[in-house]
Amino acid sequence: MISIECYCGSTKQFEDCCEPIIKGSEKATTAEALMRSRYSAYAAHQADYLVATTDISQRKHYTKTEILNWATTNKWLKLEIVKTTENTVEFKAYFSDNALQNHIHHELSTFTFENGSWFYVDGQFF
Repeated sequence: MISIECYCGSTKQFEDCCEPIIKGSEKATTAEALMRSRYSAYAAHQADYLVATTDISQRKHYTKTEILNWATTNKWLKLEIVKTTENTVEFKAYFSDNALQNHIHHELSTFTFENGSWFYVDGQFF
């Protein structure tokens, strides 16, 4: 098996960083850790994880098909964490679309901690 650097921008290998969280063998311990694992899940096309880590009150707004389409039609280039609090993460996700145009998705995401797990609630886009 080939080791790759984690998509989230840490200095760790994917198998030692976000992959165990995505696979469910570890839990994200902070909102930022969940944000990083969700970015990695987009890059690795793990739509089930993205649905599962969206707050239950918000899941009706996101379908697995839409998530997978967004994940696979873009090439995820880099994640930049701008600012974090206990339950928010401001980030910039750099990606190129299928026409090879570069974009920056700039968002302030809100997270909630329920029953021992972090969940994505919503985001404000810049």
